[in-house]
Parts: sequence; C-alpha cells; structure tokens
Amino acid sequence: MNAPMEMKSEDVLRIKLEVLRHEHRELDAAIRQREEGAVGDPLALRRLKKQKLLLKDQIARLEDILTPDIIA
Repeated sequence: MNAPMEMKSEDVLRIKLEVLRHEHRELDAAIRQREEGAVGDPLALRRLKKQKLLLKDQIARLEDILTPDIIA
C-alpha cells in the first residue's frame, strides 16, 4: 500500500542542478572572501577556482539536458 514515491529522472536532474548551483555560489563566496583577505594561500585559491569551473561545466551540461531543443 505504501509504495515509495518514484521521482522522474528529470526531477532528479533538476534537484542535482540546484545542488550544483548552491555549491557554485558557496565557492564563489569563499573565493571572494579569500581574495579580499590580506593573507591568502594562492594554491588554495587556484584550487577553489578550478573546482568552481568544474561545477560551472556540470551545471551547463545539466541545463543542456533539461532544456528542450527548439528548431527555429
């Protein structure tokens, strides 16, 4: 009687997209904070920026999957 709720794959992708966007915003804030600080580790800052770029790529891929192709 209590069948588990099944989520459509599109719903799962939308949730994943929101999680990635949230992580991207968090990294952006962390990068800004490190850049504004007087003492900073350049290697750590570079790693954060690289991680942010990877998230941006993942977000773009998911957006492409979720956006229907429209022939103009």
